[in-house]
Amino acid sequence: MTHNAPRRLRRSGATVPLIVGLFVGSAVLRIAAGSDAAFATDVGAVEEMQTDEAIPMACGPDDMPAALFSALQDREARVAAREIQIDNRMQALRVAEAELSEQIIALTEAEASLSALVTIADGAAENDIGRLTAVYENMKPGDAAALFEEMDPGFAAGFVGRMRPEAAAAVMTNLEPATAHLISVVLAGRNANAPTQ
Repeated sequence: MTHNAPRRLRRSGATVPLIVGLFVGSAVLRIAAGSDAAFATDVGAVEEMQTDEAIPMACGPDDMPAALFSALQDREARVAAREIQIDNRMQALRVAEAELSEQIIALTEAEASLSALVTIADGAAENDIGRLTAVYENMKPGDAAALFEEMDPGFAAGFVGRMRPEAAAAVMTNLEPATAHLISVVLAGRNANAPTQ
């Protein structure tokens, strides 16, 4: 009994390393077989992609994280909304520009029409003043002087300045000296501020 015990211990001591070695070898073989299969699958996929050129090499939504894809979609939606806002503003600006152009045209036409009316009115007023001046010139100097005495000196000076010199002299002779003096001052200072050159 004592003689067989060491032999058994020696056999069991040699068995454990053998079993461990078998496990290690099996694991190595499995890893090698798995990597060969994966390598073969990758090579086959690459060859298939090289032969089939119609398949696009693009990443789809399944290839990227959900959060990144969602963020990109949100950004695209914001950009699209911003483009719509810009388009709407540009359209509003175009409408406002067209309305402004129409208003400028209408104002230009109104200004031309008003200018024509002013010219007509000025011409009519000039004609009326010319007729009235002719009436004063053909009146007796005493009668015309009596009317000029009642007028504002500036207003009376306007008529005297338009009269023929001899008619104006006859009217001025029949005026009160103070009135004649005021009319003379207005006539003399009428063009005092006009440019000489």
